[in-house]
Amino acid sequence: MSTLGFVSVVRRMLAIGALATATAFPAASQGLLSADDPRHAEILSVVTRLFDGMRTSDTAMARTLFHPDAQLLTTTMRDGQPSVSRDSVAAFLRSIGTVRAEKLDERIKNPRVLLDGTLAVVWVDYDLFVGTRFIHCGVDAFQIARIGVSWQIVSLADTRRREGCSPPPAN
Repeated sequence: MSTLGFVSVVRRMLAIGALATATAFPAASQGLLSADDPRHAEILSVVTRLFDGMRTSDTAMARTLFHPDAQLLTTTMRDGQPSVSRDSVAAFLRSIGTVRAEKLDERIKNPRVLLDGTLAVVWVDYDLFVGTRFIHCGVDAFQIARIGVSWQIVSLADTRRREGCSPPPAN
């Protein structure tokens, strides 16, 4: 076989290998998803369902959105120093299931969804209200993993502040 013939065979083999790999393994690194990508809506729906559950105190539905080993963290400033506190999913569910005269209403805006294979990150700004009373604003940073056929929250970290907030009027 001539050198040109050998090169041609190698190129075909590489092309076939690349095609087979691309078909067998969907693109692992997807990056920032645009809002019109159907995966954006699918992943973001986990977050919106969580906040719907908060508004309606539906702890049973909210529980299904969390992986059993999920972690919840809050970063704040305490006495002028950065602080991180950890909470359990069970404690979070108890807090949203508490009967209140006024509903918890966490409103999100500017959602960003990043995806790499079976791991997604959702970063959203939020304003928290109890009834019509503004409580605080911040950022929620979700790590959401595909578990079987569904997406579940494996980690949720948030910031909480009262400065630099520009909440919309309460509904």
